[in-house]
Amino acid sequence: MLGLWPFVRFLHVVSAMVWVGGQLTLTALLLPLIRQRLKVADAAGLMRSVGQRFGVYTLSVFLPVQVGTGALLAWREGVTFTSLTHPGYGRTLLAKLTVFALVLLASGLHGWAHGTGRKEVARALAVGSLIGSVVIVLLATALPIT
Repeated sequence: MLGLWPFVRFLHVVSAMVWVGGQLTLTALLLPLIRQRLKVADAAGLMRSVGQRFGVYTLSVFLPVQVGTGALLAWREGVTFTSLTHPGYGRTLLAKLTVFALVLLASGLHGWAHGTGRKEVARALAVGSLIGSVVIVLLATALPIT
Protein backbone atom coordinates (compact mmCIF):
# COMPACT_ATOMS: atom_id res chain seq x y z
CA MET A 1 0.00 0.00 0.00
CA LEU A 2 1.18 3.47 -0.87
CA GLY A 3 1.93 5.49 2.26
CA LEU A 4 1.63 9.22 2.78
CA TRP A 5 5.24 10.21 2.05
CA PRO A 6 5.65 8.23 -1.16
CA PHE A 7 2.35 9.77 -2.30
CA VAL A 8 3.56 13.30 -1.48
CA ARG A 9 6.82 12.63 -3.38
CA PHE A 10 4.78 11.16 -6.26
CA LEU A 11 2.67 14.35 -6.50
CA HIS A 12 5.82 16.47 -6.40
CA VAL A 13 7.53 14.47 -9.14
CA VAL A 14 4.46 14.16 -11.39
CA SER A 15 3.74 17.88 -11.15
CA ALA A 16 7.35 18.71 -12.04
CA MET A 17 7.30 16.14 -14.82
CA VAL A 18 4.17 17.62 -16.40
CA TRP A 19 5.49 21.18 -16.10
CA VAL A 20 8.96 20.52 -17.51
CA GLY A 21 7.58 18.04 -20.05
CA GLY A 22 5.02 20.61 -21.09
CA GLN A 23 7.73 23.19 -21.65
CA LEU A 24 9.78 20.73 -23.70
CA THR A 25 6.75 19.63 -25.73
CA LEU A 26 5.69 23.19 -26.46
CA THR A 27 9.20 24.34 -27.37
CA ALA A 28 10.49 21.35 -29.30
CA LEU A 29 7.36 19.96 -30.94
CA LEU A 30 4.35 22.25 -30.96
CA LEU A 31 5.77 25.72 -31.64
CA PRO A 32 7.88 24.73 -34.69
CA LEU A 33 4.86 23.03 -36.26
CA ILE A 34 2.60 26.01 -35.55
CA ARG A 35 5.12 28.39 -37.10
CA GLN A 36 5.59 26.12 -40.11
CA ARG A 37 1.94 25.36 -40.88
CA LEU A 38 -0.01 28.47 -39.94
CA LYS A 39 -0.05 32.04 -41.18
CA VAL A 40 1.86 34.45 -38.97
CA ALA A 41 -1.27 36.04 -37.46
CA ASP A 42 -2.91 32.67 -36.80
CA ALA A 43 0.31 31.23 -35.36
CA ALA A 44 0.73 34.21 -33.03
CA GLY A 45 -2.84 33.92 -31.77
CA LEU A 46 -2.58 30.18 -31.17
CA MET A 47 0.79 30.47 -29.43
CA ARG A 48 -0.58 33.27 -27.23
CA SER A 49 -3.58 31.12 -26.27
CA VAL A 50 -1.42 28.09 -25.53
CA GLY A 51 1.00 30.21 -23.50
CA GLN A 52 -1.79 31.78 -21.50
CA ARG A 53 -3.36 28.41 -20.76
CA PHE A 54 0.02 27.01 -19.69
CA GLY A 55 0.51 30.06 -17.46
CA VAL A 56 -2.87 29.54 -15.83
CA TYR A 57 -1.98 25.88 -15.22
CA THR A 58 1.35 26.92 -13.76
CA LEU A 59 -0.20 29.39 -11.32
CA SER A 60 -3.26 27.36 -10.36
CA VAL A 61 -1.88 23.80 -10.28
CA PHE A 62 1.88 23.52 -10.67
CA LEU A 63 2.99 26.21 -8.26
CA PRO A 64 0.69 25.22 -5.37
CA VAL A 65 1.49 21.51 -5.77
CA GLN A 66 5.25 22.10 -6.05
CA VAL A 67 5.45 24.51 -3.13
CA GLY A 68 3.11 22.47 -0.91
CA THR A 69 4.63 19.07 -1.54
CA GLY A 70 8.15 20.49 -1.56
CA ALA A 71 7.62 22.14 1.82
CA LEU A 72 6.21 18.89 3.23
CA LEU A 73 9.13 16.86 1.90
CA ALA A 74 11.66 19.36 3.27
CA TRP A 75 9.90 19.33 6.65
CA ARG A 76 10.02 15.52 6.65
CA GLU A 77 13.75 15.68 5.97
CA GLY A 78 14.20 18.08 8.89
CA VAL A 79 15.32 20.95 6.69
CA THR A 80 15.66 24.31 8.43
CA PHE A 81 16.87 27.64 7.09
CA THR A 82 20.21 26.96 8.77
CA SER A 83 20.54 23.47 7.32
CA LEU A 84 20.25 24.88 3.79
CA THR A 85 23.88 25.98 4.14
CA HIS A 86 25.11 22.52 5.13
CA PRO A 87 26.84 20.31 2.56
CA GLY A 88 24.81 17.58 0.91
CA TYR A 89 21.02 17.77 1.10
CA GLY A 90 20.86 21.35 2.39
CA ARG A 91 23.05 23.01 -0.24
CA THR A 92 21.59 20.94 -3.06
CA LEU A 93 18.07 21.90 -1.98
CA LEU A 94 19.10 25.56 -1.66
CA ALA A 95 20.49 25.45 -5.21
CA LYS A 96 17.26 23.83 -6.44
CA LEU A 97 15.13 26.46 -4.68
CA THR A 98 17.27 29.29 -6.07
CA VAL A 99 17.00 28.01 -9.64
CA PHE A 100 13.27 27.43 -9.11
CA ALA A 101 12.81 31.07 -8.08
CA LEU A 102 14.83 32.25 -11.08
CA VAL A 103 12.78 30.07 -13.43
CA LEU A 104 9.54 31.49 -12.06
CA LEU A 105 10.92 35.00 -12.51
CA ALA A 106 12.04 34.24 -16.08
CA SER A 107 8.65 32.71 -16.86
CA GLY A 108 6.80 35.75 -15.57
CA LEU A 109 9.09 38.11 -17.46
CA HIS A 110 8.60 35.97 -20.58
CA GLY A 111 4.85 36.54 -20.39
CA TRP A 112 5.40 40.27 -19.94
CA ALA A 113 7.90 40.48 -22.82
CA HIS A 114 5.65 38.47 -25.11
CA GLY A 115 2.62 40.57 -24.20
CA THR A 116 4.47 43.82 -24.92
CA GLY A 117 5.82 42.69 -28.28
CA ARG A 118 9.44 42.10 -27.24
CA LYS A 119 9.82 38.86 -29.21
CA GLU A 120 13.58 38.44 -28.88
CA VAL A 121 13.51 39.07 -25.15
CA ALA A 122 10.54 36.71 -24.75
CA ARG A 123 12.34 33.97 -26.68
CA ALA A 124 15.53 34.37 -24.62
CA LEU A 125 13.54 34.23 -21.39
CA ALA A 126 11.65 31.14 -22.59
CA VAL A 127 14.92 29.36 -23.40
CA GLY A 128 16.38 30.43 -20.05
CA SER A 129 13.30 29.16 -18.23
CA LEU A 130 13.46 25.83 -20.04
CA ILE A 131 17.17 25.36 -19.32
CA GLY A 132 16.58 26.33 -15.69
CA SER A 133 13.77 23.79 -15.43
CA VAL A 134 16.06 21.05 -16.66
CA VAL A 135 18.67 22.16 -14.09
CA ILE A 136 16.00 21.88 -11.38
CA VAL A 137 15.34 18.27 -12.40
CA LEU A 138 19.09 17.58 -12.39
CA LEU A 139 19.42 19.03 -8.89
CA ALA A 140 16.40 17.05 -7.73
CA THR A 141 18.06 13.83 -8.83
CA ALA A 142 21.18 14.85 -6.90
CA LEU A 143 19.29 15.18 -3.58
CA PRO A 144 20.42 12.36 -1.31
CA ILE A 145 17.62 9.98 -0.44
CA THR A 146 17.38 9.45 3.29
